[in-house]
Amino acid sequence: MRISRLAELDDNSIISADIVIVGAGPAGLTIAEQCSGPDRKVLVVESGEELETSEHSALNEVENIGELQTEAQIHKRTKFHGSQARFWSPDVQRYGVRCRAFGGSTHAWAGKSAPFDELDFKARSWVPHSGWPMDYQHIIPYLLRAMDVLNLSPKQPPGRFDKEGLHSFYWQFARSRIDRLDIMRFGQEFLARRPANLHVLLDATVRCVGLNREGSKFSHIDVVSLGGKCARINATFCVLACGGIENARLLLASNDVCSKGIGNHFDVVGRYLMDHIAARVGRFQTDQIAELTKHFGFYGLHHEKRAHMFAHGLAPTPEVQERDQVLNAAVFFSTERAPDDPWVALKKLLNSRSSDLGRDLLSVVSGSGFIARGIGMKILSDTRTPKIIKDFFVNGAILLSPNLVAEEFQSRGLPHKLSGLRIEAICEQAPDPSSRITLSDRKDRFGVPLAKIDWRIGDLERKTLLRIAELSHQALAGAELPTPILESWTRDRPQDLVIIDMAHTLGTTRMATDRTKGVVDPDCRVHGVDNLYVAGGSVFPTSGHANPTLMILALAMRLADHLNLKVVRNSAYQTS
Repeated sequence: MRISRLAELDDNSIISADIVIVGAGPAGLTIAEQCSGPDRKVLVVESGEELETSEHSALNEVENIGELQTEAQIHKRTKFHGSQARFWSPDVQRYGVRCRAFGGSTHAWAGKSAPFDELDFKARSWVPHSGWPMDYQHIIPYLLRAMDVLNLSPKQPPGRFDKEGLHSFYWQFARSRIDRLDIMRFGQEFLARRPANLHVLLDATVRCVGLNREGSKFSHIDVVSLGGKCARINATFCVLACGGIENARLLLASNDVCSKGIGNHFDVVGRYLMDHIAARVGRFQTDQIAELTKHFGFYGLHHEKRAHMFAHGLAPTPEVQERDQVLNAAVFFSTERAPDDPWVALKKLLNSRSSDLGRDLLSVVSGSGFIARGIGMKILSDTRTPKIIKDFFVNGAILLSPNLVAEEFQSRGLPHKLSGLRIEAICEQAPDPSSRITLSDRKDRFGVPLAKIDWRIGDLERKTLLRIAELSHQALAGAELPTPILESWTRDRPQDLVIIDMAHTLGTTRMATDRTKGVVDPDCRVHGVDNLYVAGGSVFPTSGHANPTLMILALAMRLADHLNLKVVRNSAYQTS
């Protein structure tokens, strides 16, 4: 793999490639590696550097005219997203969380992965605009390949709950192959593996996508560095894999040939903007944690000499969704840190930020066991600790005590004192054409209009969250398990919910066989443009409730297979 920077090239350089991929996130890098070959030039173009920088992150600015504007939403977004991405700011990213760097969203994600349900692919009479142009069975082989990329087990833990129309649902965590105590970071994985026959161009922000005069074929992309160096990249095929916001923005802003934007003859680009809708359902008392974590804690599973970690939640059956006319959803259980957590107290003392010196000293002394355990975890994460020792201890710990390991994964190796358990709900968002991305009158430093976000949340999402809260309480009671103290909004006041985006931007270049209803066809090719493709969650017709990365990679695998066939046929045509 060869890595270069646009700033190192001559100004106004002309670069040629067989396939150019815009975006070095999970989708873009997966397609690049699957399509690479000794007689083929695959070029990945990334706006950022290996790591995030403040200057590149400033290019993520959006204008927001929809949700997320109340004081409560802004506060909740800052608390929820603020610790995920190093340079994220609610003033710049007023919607979404984007990481403009090599590895993309995996700089900020939690590694949480799950496949979509079979029902997610079907047209549902109670969910407008639902249905995929493919079925679940078709996608299964690609899901299995995507699981291998994400270091996931294809085996699932056994179902352990079935009550009141709720059944077991499992999320799995994508573990790093490099750092045994971290989740997978695509940038680090690629830099360590350095797959052959790949070219990566960093600090190269795309200003526009070029078509031929008829608008029927992709011809080039124009890129610029932060320092102002420009280049044109000509390629036989192009894949836009730069996220749900940027994919739509680039298509809309590239309007020199098609005045409404590429693929936008029927005003569909940017529409059907979706995210996942989440809310806290309730909480349990401290003395109930042990019993509930036996049922709904983390689960270790051994597969092919590796231990894999799952989180156990509950989801409504397809029959309940149809009966109650609700969206797909799930609940999961999340621990709360105690106010006298020793690691928090130690951090305050070391940074001279303690407001109560005596209390924080007492917390550190009384929590010395937690701190000692944390030091042990830091030793395991040290690069000087032999790999065989790390694997032995981490894999063994996952199988013997997955809840302990999960807490340390989430806290980056620092075990915390817990004070309670929350039950959280997450649901899909119904596709809505009025929820959309358009172009702002404001422009970025390169003259490209900002994305204007008009994200809308409907009544069906609130109804779904309310119903799954009720079902969860009934199901736990029916199983003679502790029931949560429900939040006040569940008492028939879903309008009181403070809803924020979950950084799962989906749907803005949706897939459809009918070009009047979608931006790309079932092969992810932009309708009407022979050699331009889109990858990522923006092509999803519906969002499911599961975290989208696994499905994104499954579709990326599928697109890579399609591109490989197209490249071979194109080469054969040229030599004949």
